[in-house]
Amino acid sequence: MLALLLLPRRWAAQARWFALVPMLLQAAVFAKLIWEPCCPAALTAASDVPLSTEMFLFQSRAWFDVSLGEAGRLQAAWMLGLDGLNLLLVGLTLLILPIAVVASWNQTQSPRGYFALILLLEVALLGCFLALDLLLFFLFFELMLVPMYFLIGVWGGEGRRYAAIKFFLYTLVGSVLILLALLALVYSYHDPEATEVAGLTVRSFSYFTLADPGNLLPGTLLTQLDWRLGCFVLLAIGFAIKLPAVPVHTWLPDAHVEASTPISVVLAAVLLKVGGYGLIRLGLGLFPEGVIAYSPWLAGAGVLAILYAGLICLAQKDLKRMIAYSSVAHMGYVLLGIASVTAVGLSGASLQLFAHGLNSALLFLIVGVLYERVHDRRIPSFQGLWERMPRFTAVVMVGFFAGMALPATVPFVAELLVFVGAFQSSQTLGLFSPWLVGIAFGGILLSAGYFIWTFQRMFFGPYQVRGGEAWDEKLTDLSLREGLTLGFLAVLIILFGLLPQLLLDKIDPAIEAFAHRAMLNGQRWFTP
Repeated sequence: MLALLLLPRRWAAQARWFALVPMLLQAAVFAKLIWEPCCPAALTAASDVPLSTEMFLFQSRAWFDVSLGEAGRLQAAWMLGLDGLNLLLVGLTLLILPIAVVASWNQTQSPRGYFALILLLEVALLGCFLALDLLLFFLFFELMLVPMYFLIGVWGGEGRRYAAIKFFLYTLVGSVLILLALLALVYSYHDPEATEVAGLTVRSFSYFTLADPGNLLPGTLLTQLDWRLGCFVLLAIGFAIKLPAVPVHTWLPDAHVEASTPISVVLAAVLLKVGGYGLIRLGLGLFPEGVIAYSPWLAGAGVLAILYAGLICLAQKDLKRMIAYSSVAHMGYVLLGIASVTAVGLSGASLQLFAHGLNSALLFLIVGVLYERVHDRRIPSFQGLWERMPRFTAVVMVGFFAGMALPATVPFVAELLVFVGAFQSSQTLGLFSPWLVGIAFGGILLSAGYFIWTFQRMFFGPYQVRGGEAWDEKLTDLSLREGLTLGFLAVLIILFGLLPQLLLDKIDPAIEAFAHRAMLNGQRWFTP
């Protein structure tokens, strides 16, 4: 990123290579690391840290140590870890960001600043997914706002300023709520090992310290269940805004419509996943009793998003806005899986985050193909496109079928696991579980309705477009660059749909241990 900013103006056209090459190198290193059979067994550097034995990779370095007087000391560390909870999301980030760079290949407006901001955004996203010190997590969470605000506000459409400000304010409100909950945690917990050494109470931002009920200080706020439930609500609302969940979702359609295609890809495929990941890692990991107490409400919010956004999709005439609302609907399945507090449901929620990342990237790139050619993305403007664009039609079919969660696509496996987990969640959802699952099935029918109806209107029938003969020369089939990008995503969607165990084998052990520990820690607050 720094090299890009220092790049001479006469080399600005080569800025895309300064972004793409490091990203590809990162992706190659990650792929080698993950697919090495000896990887989890060989990496045992963190065996002396609680919970860290579930980490594939772990690193901790002292950051700062501040005296609080009689209250003790406050410590923070550069603490990063890779395990089954964040593995798929780190991989998704390293996959989608290079695709966004390739999709921006013809960017001519301030390319150095544009690609530098994309690199900064990748830093923030990877930091959010890897950080295990909560202060570090919060700083990366806030850092995401800066590049995305400018990428929408400078390189977006006509209403870009309104959309960028709305995105910034919504996320900032969520950040404040999350910070309040984190401060309450730090005030109420201590690091027992550091206390033995220094003789003073040491308050830490370490996730491992704050996730251990044995480190709770007597007489502090979070020894009371009501305060703990209140802090969980703050966290849940903060991450629900980022997810987003209904009714705090209204920033998302505006941001998608005004953002350029590559930025919409990053926003839908990766940025939204921080909300789901935060609910799992921080919400369920630090306040499991809150998820157990409010699981019917979380599941209800998920079902509401599925149905409400699905109905809105049926009424859309703008293809990009329809796909934006479909993202809200598919994040509802994530909430339903988290609310189950079962290993199966959490595996489904994690896989759904990954699956939706792949498919939403494909769908927004599909919109970009049409918009780059004729600067129109309204559904009624097109009919019979299969005659002129057969390769494009084939890719759209894969994306739409995955949006409907048809078998042989990875969203089908994810949603199936979510439904199974929710149906089995007798300890949290109780008698609500079969009803919620049954209602959520209506979302599958809605998604089939709006995707099939859109495909029928745009691709079937005789060829006819709003622009007439002026559009005929412009509506060409996929170029080599577009074909490779879209085809790669389509292949991954089908590959992981047919062989989901390639992913589940990597994440299931950690998620099973996490779900078991969360249920035990949560139930202790409700045991007489």
